Amino acid sequence: MRLKYVLRRLMRAPMFTTITVATLAIGIGANTAIFSVLEGILLKPLPYPQPDTLIAVDHSAPGVNLKNAGSAPFLYFTYRDESRTLLDVGIWRPDAYTITGVAAPEHVDGIDVTDGVLPMLGVQPVLGRVFTHQDDSPGSPDTVMLSFGYWQSRFGGDRSTIGRRIMVDGKAREIIGVLPANFRLLDRKPALLTPLQFDRNKTHLGNFSYQSIARLRPGVTLAQASADAARIIPIALRKFPPFPGYTFKMFEEVRLGPVLRPLKQEVVGDIGTVLWVLMGTIGIVLLIACASVANLLLVRTEGRQQELAIRAALGAGRGRIARELFMESIALGVFGGALGLALAYGALRLLVAIAPANLPRLDEISIDGFVLLFTLAISLVAGVLFGVIPAVKYAGPRLAASVQAGGRALGQSRERHRVRSTLVVVQVALALVLLISSGLMIRTFQTLRRVEPGFTRPAEIQTLRVFIPGSQAREAVQAIRMQQDMMEKIAAVPGVRSVAAASIVPMDGQGWTDPLYADDHVYAESQVPPLRRFKFMSPGLLKTMGNTLIAGRDLTWTDTYEKRPVALVSENLARELWRDPQAALGKRVRESLKAEWREIIGVVGDERDDGVNQKAPSIVLWPLLMDNFEGDKAFVQRSVAFMIRSSRTGSTGFVKDVSQAVWAVSPNIPLSGVRTLEEVYKKSMARTSFALVMLAIAGGMALLLGVVGIYGVISYSVAQRTREIGIRMALGAREQEVTRMFVAHGLRLAAAGVSCGLVAAFALMRLMSSLLFEVSPADPLTYASVSLGLTIAAVLASYLPALRATAIDPMEALRAD
Repeated sequence: MRLKYVLRRLMRAPMFTTITVATLAIGIGANTAIFSVLEGILLKPLPYPQPDTLIAVDHSAPGVNLKNAGSAPFLYFTYRDESRTLLDVGIWRPDAYTITGVAAPEHVDGIDVTDGVLPMLGVQPVLGRVFTHQDDSPGSPDTVMLSFGYWQSRFGGDRSTIGRRIMVDGKAREIIGVLPANFRLLDRKPALLTPLQFDRNKTHLGNFSYQSIARLRPGVTLAQASADAARIIPIALRKFPPFPGYTFKMFEEVRLGPVLRPLKQEVVGDIGTVLWVLMGTIGIVLLIACASVANLLLVRTEGRQQELAIRAALGAGRGRIARELFMESIALGVFGGALGLALAYGALRLLVAIAPANLPRLDEISIDGFVLLFTLAISLVAGVLFGVIPAVKYAGPRLAASVQAGGRALGQSRERHRVRSTLVVVQVALALVLLISSGLMIRTFQTLRRVEPGFTRPAEIQTLRVFIPGSQAREAVQAIRMQQDMMEKIAAVPGVRSVAAASIVPMDGQGWTDPLYADDHVYAESQVPPLRRFKFMSPGLLKTMGNTLIAGRDLTWTDTYEKRPVALVSENLARELWRDPQAALGKRVRESLKAEWREIIGVVGDERDDGVNQKAPSIVLWPLLMDNFEGDKAFVQRSVAFMIRSSRTGSTGFVKDVSQAVWAVSPNIPLSGVRTLEEVYKKSMARTSFALVMLAIAGGMALLLGVVGIYGVISYSVAQRTREIGIRMALGAREQEVTRMFVAHGLRLAAAGVSCGLVAAFALMRLMSSLLFEVSPADPLTYASVSLGLTIAAVLASYLPALRATAIDPMEALRAD
C-alpha cells in the first residue's frame, strides 16, 4: 500500500516526475552504455576454455630499441621442445589470399597458423576437422579451413564443400573444415586459415614476423613462465644458424628477452585507459544529475512541508516520514534507470553499427545480466543519494514546530537557500571538470590535425591493393610489367592526375623493419645497427603522395628494370647518419653484411607512417625489383598498393573505372583495401576521435545540467522573494538594480563552482595524460576559456529569471503571502 501511495503522489505531479525521470535517465543511461562497453571489452573473459591460462608470447630486443619484436619460428620450435611451464605454444600471422576458380576472383583476409593454435583455443569445427601435425608438415598436401561466414556466402552452406579444392594464390588447396560462427583469433575475423608448414631444417635465427600464443600448465604463474622463457631463449640461439649475412654474436647483442602477457591484454591493447577515463567522466554526469534532482526534490518537499508537519504532529514518526521520502526518491531512481536502460540499448546499437575502428571485441558488447545488475545498483544508489538531503531536512525533530511557523517563514528560510545553492555549486564544479577534459581533447585533436603527415590532401588519394601471384607472372620482371601496365591503364581513367605504387599504405599499421648498414660507418662484428622501416616504391610515388624531394632525384623505371643498386632515404635518417640531406647523396647502404651496397640517390620528406601522434620513423625506400636483396637472388614486390590522385576519389563510378583498368591487364587479379587515404588517416586518430566525441557529449550534458541548476535556483529565489521585490520596487528600486541583484547571486554561485572545479581539475587531469598529444594536462588556455565560458553561461542563466523579477507588479507582490 505504501508503494501504491508513493506512485499515486508521483502521478499527481506529472511535470516534476517527467523532468526528474528524464534527468536521471540521461545520467543512468550514459553510465549503463559506457559500462556495457567496458564490461564487453575489459571485464568479460575471452570466449575460449580456461581463458586465464592463455597468454601472448612476445619478445623485446633492447639492443635495437624494440619493445615488441614479435615471435619467430626458431623460438616456436625451441619452446615446444624445452618449455617446462607451457602446455603448448603456437604461432600465427595475418595474411591475405587471392581466391580464383569459385566465382569472380577476390582478395580475402586470412591467417596462417601452426597446428597447435586451434586445439589450444578449444576450437571445434562445425564441419570437418582442424589442422593436424601432418597438415603442418612441409611437403604435405595443401589444406585450408573456411570461416563460417565465408562458407555461407561463397558455398551456400553446402556440406559437400568438405573435400573440394579451391585455388588460393594460384595453388590448389583441399577444404578440410569449417570454423564455428563465433570464431575469432584475438580480434581478427579471417575468411580462411592455412597451415604454416615450417621446415625445421631450413629455419634460421631471426624472421620475427609472427605472433605467438601459448597455454600455461596448471598452477603456473606468468612470472614462472617468463623465467622459463628467459632460460630457453639462449638455448634457441644456439640451436639454429643465423641467416646469411648475420652472426650469432649479433643476436646476442640485441639482448632478446621474453614479454609474456595475458591474451586478453593482447586483444584489448591500450583502449582500457580511454574506457576507464570515460567511465569516470560519465559517473560525474550522474552525480550532476543527482544534484539536479536533489534540488527538484527539495522544492517539491518544501511545498509539502506543512503536510509533513501536520502528519508529524498527529503521531507519524521520523522513521516513517523518512521511509516515505526515500521510497519516493528510490522509485524515481528505478524509473530513471528503466528509461536509461532503453536509452543505453539504443546507444549501443548505434555504436555497433558505427563500429569505431579502435574498439576491440565489438561483437561482445551487449546488455547482459551483469549490466542489468549494474543499472539496478546505480539506480538505487542514485535514488538514495539525491533522496538523503530532503529526508534528513524534512524528517527531522524540528518538523512538528513547522505547524506554527507559517508559510511565509518557511519560504524565507536561509538554510534552505544555502542547501540548494551548495548543490548548484557542486553541479558547476563537476561540470567544469568535464568541460576541461573535453577542452583538452579538442586541443589534442586540433594539434593532431596540424601535424604534417608527409602527404597532402589525403581525400584526393584513392588506395587499392593488388597481388600478382606466380601463377599470373612467373618471372619477377613480368610481375613488375603487369603492375606498370595497370598503372598506365589507371592513369588513362578520366580525372586521374597521377598514380604510383608502394608496398604499404601510410598509417595502415603495416611495415617491414630491418637493420641498415651504411658504407661510411664502422660496425663491430657483433653490432646490430638500428632498425629502419623498409618500403618499396614505384617511380612517381612522391608526386602522387605530395611528398617533398629534399635532395637528389626520384626513382625511374630504368632504375627498376635495370635493377640498379639504388635507394632513397627519409630526411630524418639522412640527418641522423650524415647530418645533412645533401651529404647523404652518393652514400651507400645495405640490409645485411653480405648484401650488395646500394647508392642513395634521393632524400625525401619525413612521413608519419605510424600515425600522426607518433614520430616519423626513419625510412628506406627501395625499388620494387632488385637482385640479391634479403637473401633472394631475384627480389620482387608482388603485393602493392596503388595510390591514385584524382578529383573523383571515393565515388562508386571512379572505383568501377579503376577496377576495369586493372582487369583490362588481367581479369583474374582481385582488388582489396579499396579506400581513400583520408579514411586511413582518420582511422589513425580513431582513439582520439572516440574519446573526444564521448567527452564532448559528457561535457555538453554537464553544462546543460549545471546551467539549468543555476536557472532553477535563481527562479526559485525570485519566486520566494516576490514580496521583498515588491517592497524594493515600491520604495523606488530601479529594474536594473533588481536584475543586478539576482545576476550577482548567480555569478557568486558560478564563481564558487568554478573555483572548486579548477582545484579538482588540476588534481584529476593528470589521469588523461596518456590521451593527450603535445597538450599539457594543466593547459592554461583550456582552463581559462572553459572557466570564462561557463561563467558567461551562468550569467545568462541568471539573467532570464532576473528579468522576470523586474516584471512583478509591486501591489500584487505586497499582497503575496
